Amino acid sequence: MPPPDSPPRPVLGRLVALILALLLQLLLPRPSLAASSAGAGGGGGGGELAYLWPLPAEYTTGGDSLSVDPALALVVGGSGGGSRIVKDAFDRYKSIIFQHTGVFSVFNAFRKRASRYDIGRLRIVVSSGNEELQLGVDESYTLLVTKSDGKLSIGEATIQANTVYGALRGLETFSQLCTFDYSTKSVLVHKAPWYIRDEPRFAYRGLLLDTSRHYYPIGVIKHILDSMSFAKLNVLHWHIIDEQSFPLEVPTYPKLWQGAYTKWERYTVEDAYEIVNFAKSRGIHVMAEVDVPGHAESWGRGYPELWPSSSCREPLDVSQSSTFDLISGLLSDMRKIFPFELFHLGGDEVNTDCWTSTPHVKQWLQNHNMTGKDAYKYFVVRAQEIAISKNWTPVNWEETFNAFPQSLSPKTIVHNWLGSGVCPKAVAKGFKCIFSNQGFWYLDHLDVPWDQVYTAEPLEGISDASKQKLVIGGEVCMWGETADTSNVQQTIWPRAAAAAERLWSRRDATSTGDVNKTALPRLHYFRCLLNGRGVQAAPVTNQYARSQPEGPGSCYDQ
Repeated sequence: MPPPDSPPRPVLGRLVALILALLLQLLLPRPSLAASSAGAGGGGGGGELAYLWPLPAEYTTGGDSLSVDPALALVVGGSGGGSRIVKDAFDRYKSIIFQHTGVFSVFNAFRKRASRYDIGRLRIVVSSGNEELQLGVDESYTLLVTKSDGKLSIGEATIQANTVYGALRGLETFSQLCTFDYSTKSVLVHKAPWYIRDEPRFAYRGLLLDTSRHYYPIGVIKHILDSMSFAKLNVLHWHIIDEQSFPLEVPTYPKLWQGAYTKWERYTVEDAYEIVNFAKSRGIHVMAEVDVPGHAESWGRGYPELWPSSSCREPLDVSQSSTFDLISGLLSDMRKIFPFELFHLGGDEVNTDCWTSTPHVKQWLQNHNMTGKDAYKYFVVRAQEIAISKNWTPVNWEETFNAFPQSLSPKTIVHNWLGSGVCPKAVAKGFKCIFSNQGFWYLDHLDVPWDQVYTAEPLEGISDASKQKLVIGGEVCMWGETADTSNVQQTIWPRAAAAAERLWSRRDATSTGDVNKTALPRLHYFRCLLNGRGVQAAPVTNQYARSQPEGPGSCYDQ
């Protein structure tokens, strides 16, 4: 239509357009809201696969196609149904579901619209009003999508959950059931009625994001958080700081962020708060990491006394009590920002040569009858004590467990990355464990295909049920040496989704049959769904991750 300040069209032109539209309406076939079923989720599917990602724990389907009203209304119940988290999520998902139906068309005025839709309301019932987000929060939900029995004037779908975070997971599943039918220009749910009862297999389903090797603007991090929620991932492991840069504001030690690449590549305290709150509204924890004592050269750009010497800059100087005073102040400031109970203290790849070769540190070691390895243990344990004093549960990379398991706090969560076999050893000693085997779940390893990501099993080698419970979940790691804003999303997706289903769905559903038949078609579909939601997910089956398509073709075949 013309802009408001453009001159009016001649009356004759309007009449001609009106007559042409009426003629076309008479000639065009009348659309039907009852399209034939094409598998759950509609296009791109086939057979009896449920085109949902990740696969729900239990579900039943039917053979009907139900229409969904573009004016879909929200009806809430229970103590938590009126939560702002639920209302905002409903609005977000409504805009996703009906992204095609709001486009103006000259034919809409003449096209016969359905006088009654099968689904006009979405009822969300949340039992608890407690919105605290901590590890193990109840994310279960049930979803019922069925045709009205005639007793209600308006048909409705229903999500029931114990917490708002279960309701969020149910909304994501409902959105994946809704597909746009291009022939009728309406949103349909195929293979109804649907009854879904769902809950995650693991409490911890993470993605590491490295903002030290490359800086990501706040908007990019939010976009990644949105995409995580689509796959039901629930922990952003924010690797904020490393030897290359220190981009975070620390009020107690304001010179620390002089270690940022530039003054424009920084995160204020307010930025960090915003990320945490944005994540919470999507049911995502934010676990911050401060990697000590190695990977910390950037700290000394603002406080050079943290370096053993100007020519030997890491690990942090173990011989100075001021080093630990600074760590304590840093963690106190971060505790005000990050409410999640887990805090990552790193502890990996520590080369103690700098300590043993710097005269004053070497003398301190001799005075305390310590070797370099002893000092490494001393530093890690002292950092753990500081974190625990601030009511955090410490997470450490596996080197700490491999080197001195008997000295670690029993609260320690061991983070596996070097290879297989670590979680079985950790849980055998009573520690909890996070699985991130670099051979499969390091996303910067571009030569790892989707199916190896998908079949990597966090409980491999652990048969005792009581020990299996100590594996709290797993995490895919997006290290940032070769990823920045230009390519991070296509490096994360779709392979992160393969791990997401492994962590959410039942093991018997993801570990039986030929994954090229049971998972690949659905992963193709989910990758296309991500693309449709503005996520730059790369082709699934390319030899190298994040590479461009090899030629023309459908999204559902690449």
